[in-house]
Amino acid sequence: MFSLLFLSKNQRLIKKWKKEHERIVLLAHKVIAEYSKNNHKKAKKILISLNNLAIDHIIDEDLKFYKLLNGEQRILPERRASIEDFIDTFKDIKIELMSFLTKYTRKDSILDDKFFQKFNELAEVLIERIKYEEKNIYAILDISKEKEKWNKIKHHIS
Repeated sequence: MFSLLFLSKNQRLIKKWKKEHERIVLLAHKVIAEYSKNNHKKAKKILISLNNLAIDHIIDEDLKFYKLLNGEQRILPERRASIEDFIDTFKDIKIELMSFLTKYTRKDSILDDKFFQKFNELAEVLIERIKYEEKNIYAILDISKEKEKWNKIKHHIS
């Protein structure tokens, strides 16, 4: 807890997002487990929680990335390119995921074998994207904030 006082704004955000990623993965595993036990009612309830968390998480990230790319905070061109590439390549997956979750969280939708197969496929892709995001994009966020801090210090000294 005390260590949070010394984290930058971006570091706190990254820590929050990583916790959300853990919850997203955990909820996905719970959906699979409950569906596999033929407890479709509980699987759907967990799927609704997953949907809510995923939507909040994606919106939060989208806003931060938009501000980062279009705001005053300067980032190196290669880092900008990495973020833009991530946004572009994740866009289709994100749309597919949101459409899928919207469809299967409706009250009248049935969690059938088609649902389960597609959910497993999406979960695998999502887990890979999370790993990539945490390894690459979050590192850029962390570094860009630290670079900004050092630039302010250098400017203040001169």
